[in-house]
Amino acid sequence: MAVSTAVAVVGAAESDLGATGKSILHLQAQAVTRALADAGLCLADVDGLATAGASRFSAAQVAEYLGIEPAWTDSTFAGGSAFEMYVARAAQAIGAGQCSTVLISHGSDQRSARSRSLAGAAETHTPQAQFETPYGPLFPLSHYAMAAQRYLHVHGARREHLAEIAVAAREWALRNPAAFRYGAGPLTVDEVLAAPMVSSPLTAADCCLVTDGGGAIVLTSLERARDLRPDPVVVLGYGESTTNAGMAAPDDLLRPGSIGSGRRAFAMAGLGPGDVDVAEVYDSFTITVLMTLEGLGFCGPGEAAGFVGGGRIRPGGAFPLNTNGGGLSYCHPGMYGLLLLVEAVRQLRGECGDRQVPGAEVALAHGTGGVFSTHATVLLGVDR
Repeated sequence: MAVSTAVAVVGAAESDLGATGKSILHLQAQAVTRALADAGLCLADVDGLATAGASRFSAAQVAEYLGIEPAWTDSTFAGGSAFEMYVARAAQAIGAGQCSTVLISHGSDQRSARSRSLAGAAETHTPQAQFETPYGPLFPLSHYAMAAQRYLHVHGARREHLAEIAVAAREWALRNPAAFRYGAGPLTVDEVLAAPMVSSPLTAADCCLVTDGGGAIVLTSLERARDLRPDPVVVLGYGESTTNAGMAAPDDLLRPGSIGSGRRAFAMAGLGPGDVDVAEVYDSFTITVLMTLEGLGFCGPGEAAGFVGGGRIRPGGAFPLNTNGGGLSYCHPGMYGLLLLVEAVRQLRGECGDRQVPGAEVALAHGTGGVFSTHATVLLGVDR
C-alpha cells in the first residue's frame, strides 16, 4: 500500500487561544495532551515528534519538556507551511518503519509577549535583506502588500474583492466559540476598507490576528488507526514547493508556489480541485487566499476575485473556506498551518457544530510560509 494511503490522523486538538499568559511550552503541552486524549493514546505511545516554534532546537526542547525520547524528529523551520510539510515527513517515516506514532505540535505566546517575532527567524540577516531593508518594509506585511498591489493592477480587481475574504472569515468565526472574534459581530466590506491602512492596499482588517495558541495532531498507520477510533482521517496526498526567500527574487509576484504543491498533492491523491468538500487555506492576509485559490486550481489566474463573491465562501455557500474563522478571525499564533489541519480533521469527523459542512469527505489544508516563500498542500479524507 502506498505511504499516502496508509497513514491517518487519529487525534487533533488546539490549546488555549487568545491572550493566555501561558508560555510556549505550556501551550504545546496543552495541545499535545488534548490531542493524545482525543486519540486514546498517551505520551508513552509517541515515538515520533515534529514541531516548530519553541526555539532553534524545537524538537529536542519539546521532547524534553514532554518527557519523551522519540526515535524520529523534524523541526524544519519553514514558517506557516511547516506543519503540512511535517504531515508528509511523518507519513514517510511511518511508512518506512522509523516510528509508529507521530505527534505534530506548535505553540506560540505572541500576543502575551506583544511580539510578532518567530523563534528561529532571521529576516533581517538574510542576503536579500540588503536590497529590501533600505526601503523600510514591514516584514512580512509589505511583501504581501506588493503582491496585492500587483494583483489589483494586473487583473483589474478591487479592494472590495480582498475585503470579501475577511468578511467571510468573520461569518465563520461567529459560529466558532473558540474564535478570537466570536461574539464580535459581523464585519462588513465597508469596515474592512475603512480600517487603518497599514501597507497599501492592505488595511488592518486585511491582516491576520496576533494571538497566543497552539495545536497538535497525532498520526499513525491506517491499520492501527482503525483500532483506535471509528473515524480515522486518512492522509490522501501531499505536495510542497519552495520558491523564494525575499520579494526581490521572484520573476512573477502572481505565480505562487501553491501551483506546484497543489498539483503534486492532487496527483498523489488521484483527485482534483472539484473533489474537495472543504478547504482550509492559510490566510495571513486577504491576498494570500486569492492567490492560493488560483494556484491550487480552484479557479484561473485573475478569477479568484470573482470566485469568492456572491457568498460562495461564506457559511451556506458552495465553497466552504476557512470554516473556523481562519487566521483573520479565529486565531493566528505566529505560524497557523497546524490549525488548518486541526479544523480539516474536525470537519471530516463531523465535529464542528454550527459551522459543520454537511457530508464533507475530502478536505484540503494548505500552508504558506515566509513571504510567499514556502507552500505545502495536504489532502485528507474519510476512511472508506
